[in-house]
Amino acid sequence: MGSRNRSNEAALHAFIGKKAEIDAMLERLKALSADHFETHPDEINWGDVGTLEHYARLLRRITDSAFREGEHAD
Repeated sequence: MGSRNRSNEAALHAFIGKKAEIDAMLERLKALSADHFETHPDEINWGDVGTLEHYARLLRRITDSAFREGEHAD
């Protein structure tokens, strides 16, 4: 097996590991969202809105990069 093949195989294993890491984070976020980010409707305040706005802003950076949108558009 050549050096290039070993390098590609190592890259594939690293890629699969990072994908699994991302998938686990997404599952945790989905579960947290399904639980309304551990809030109760009667207790929601503007601080909670600000927290979700912050999360959305961070996720938007990721989705813009992944889908080449926003500042990452061609």
